Amino acid sequence: MTITFGRSAALSGRTVLCWLAVAPGAGWAVVRLAGLDRGPLVQMLAFTPYALLGSLIPLVLAVALRRRWPAAVAAVTTVALLAAVVPRALPAPQPTVDGPELRVLTANLLAGAADPRAVVALVRDARVDVLVVQEFTPQARTELDRLGLTDLLPHRQLNPMDGTPGSGLYARHPIGDGGVRQLRGGWSFTQAYATVAVPGAPTVRVESVHPAAPYAVDQVPGWRADLAAQPAATPDGPLGILAGDFNATLDHGPLRALLRTGYVDAAASVGAGLTGTWGPYDGDPIPPVVIDHVLVDRRIAVRAVEVHPLPGSDHRMVLADLRLPSAPHRM
Repeated sequence: MTITFGRSAALSGRTVLCWLAVAPGAGWAVVRLAGLDRGPLVQMLAFTPYALLGSLIPLVLAVALRRRWPAAVAAVTTVALLAAVVPRALPAPQPTVDGPELRVLTANLLAGAADPRAVVALVRDARVDVLVVQEFTPQARTELDRLGLTDLLPHRQLNPMDGTPGSGLYARHPIGDGGVRQLRGGWSFTQAYATVAVPGAPTVRVESVHPAAPYAVDQVPGWRADLAAQPAATPDGPLGILAGDFNATLDHGPLRALLRTGYVDAAASVGAGLTGTWGPYDGDPIPPVVIDHVLVDRRIAVRAVEVHPLPGSDHRMVLADLRLPSAPHRM
């Protein structure tokens, strides 16, 4: 009797252990798939790719201990997270277009602390056509010009400001209809925008994106408001590109809602959507996450996306090599 009771208690203990291990991942999957990114869950969801890796541990544990139902729930959790994350690592079919190339670079300058030489060098070496910058200061503008950015990208729509609100757009080709939008989500970030006239292609509107960061629970409403205020795609109208520091990953519902209007995440569309762009690059012990994006109209083909270091910033630069549709022929 004592032996039987002891064996039963051990089995019950193993079952409880398995359920305790499985529950956090299962809850994470529910929050992610149901779009329940509210309050403190917003920051948590940014690390969903790591949760996918972590979900393997309770699965292995439940299988090893032969706990059938915990193993089943753990397996469903892993599959659900795989479905959410893995598509970013798989290239998707691109639209067939034969227009000119457009190379777009985005860089968060960390209130002007980033090394301007790295930015100008990449613009020159990669033959960047459009550069958008966030946290753009008057000193950063002066240094970029001193290093020759004016000669490389002579057309510009700039709003340098002290601290973090500033924004800028530089272009190789002529621009028009430019301006600066003031966001209202708490940090009062600004976003420079303009329509770029690329020879041989329809005009394309480009905006430097920088919504508020959800660094605390009381900042989440402003973050959601700023993301909701981003210009939607116009599938039957002009081409559009949004590039910058979105302070959101593809695991955040507001960014996915913006994509559904007719954008494609450039990095994810070529299987590069899991390369971190923010985190440990200024020394903070934070696992890298992907919050810098180039969103392009679905009619634009993405050829490649690269992530480049930016000394002095906690972000990395994102370079998207795009191909635009051809301009319609006029009779």
